[in-house]
Amino acid sequence: MPTCMEALVFNEVTTIGLDVHARSIRAAAIDTVTGEVIEAKLPPENEEVLGWVRAIAADHGPGHAAYEAGPTGFGLARKLQAAGIPVTVAAPSKIIRPPGERVKTDARDALLLARLLRMDELVAVRVPSEAEEAARDLVRARDDARTDLLSARHRLSKLLLRRGIVYDGTVTWNRPHDAWLRRVRAGGLADAKAGTLAAFDAGYGAVTAILARRDRLDQQITTMATSSEFTGVTNRLACLRGISTLTGFALAVEIGDWHRFTGATIAAYLGLVPSEHSSGGSRSLGPITKTGNTHARRLLIESAWHHKARYAPGKTMTDRWAKVPALVAARGDAGNRRLHHRWQVLTTKHKKHTVANTAIARELAGWCWSLAVMD
Repeated sequence: MPTCMEALVFNEVTTIGLDVHARSIRAAAIDTVTGEVIEAKLPPENEEVLGWVRAIAADHGPGHAAYEAGPTGFGLARKLQAAGIPVTVAAPSKIIRPPGERVKTDARDALLLARLLRMDELVAVRVPSEAEEAARDLVRARDDARTDLLSARHRLSKLLLRRGIVYDGTVTWNRPHDAWLRRVRAGGLADAKAGTLAAFDAGYGAVTAILARRDRLDQQITTMATSSEFTGVTNRLACLRGISTLTGFALAVEIGDWHRFTGATIAAYLGLVPSEHSSGGSRSLGPITKTGNTHARRLLIESAWHHKARYAPGKTMTDRWAKVPALVAARGDAGNRRLHHRWQVLTTKHKKHTVANTAIARELAGWCWSLAVMD
């Protein structure tokens, strides 16, 4: 039977920090028993990193690796996990760094990760499945198209404004506005020179191309939303006003595993809770923290505005409710009524609309969670 010291040594883990970059990886391992530090510079291939980690585990005992979440993605984490090696993908914003440290190198960063992992001071980021990451890529490609479209439309409208050409309608970027743009171009843009005409053609062509790209992505998202592992959550989220199929699917893939939260913690994860600076007997609250997933937070902020108008379920909402069990539909109806009531209360108190909408979005996050975790 092993002694207490032998049992303690057997349970010790060698911590491994990896500073991952596109063309190189700096690694540092700490033998928890002896305190020995092993450092290496590795190529970026996952197989090479896996081989080095296995060698460290063979010489110094079971290993646990960690690296920062970043643009290199989660491929390395999946490779290590598939080989049975525990790995922590650390949230960069939560890494504790000494305020007096003025020297930053890859080797120091790798060693810092290993030390923090040894002390259990790293906040882990959830590693999504390959299906989740693929769906997330599609959703973010659609968001990129939205951003590009806003920029292209802005450039085109300001080009006309510099020529003193202003649309006399109330709603822009619809069919009547598009017909007006073509008439303006046919009329020569108020006798504009060749350079201005070429710039207009380029801007109008960019808007048209981005619109087509956005529509193609919308169709692909709609197809995936109706027959994928995210369909159930998407349909349940769509029981709330302001959350269409596209928005519901985006929230489903951005959040991933909703069961890791509660109704009280989902808003904090999305950065929708007030920041705070309190000391002693004073308590000071500030703007929302804006931490966590920015894509999901923007979707909830936009969806919250829809709850301001009078609530009267129409055909669109009843059709969405028909896709889910009656208990889920009733929960969605209760959420819609509650959020509209909150809008009325905040409006009566003369709250600033942007502040009120953020408060509604914070509560909307909780209602989304309650629907997402329903069976």
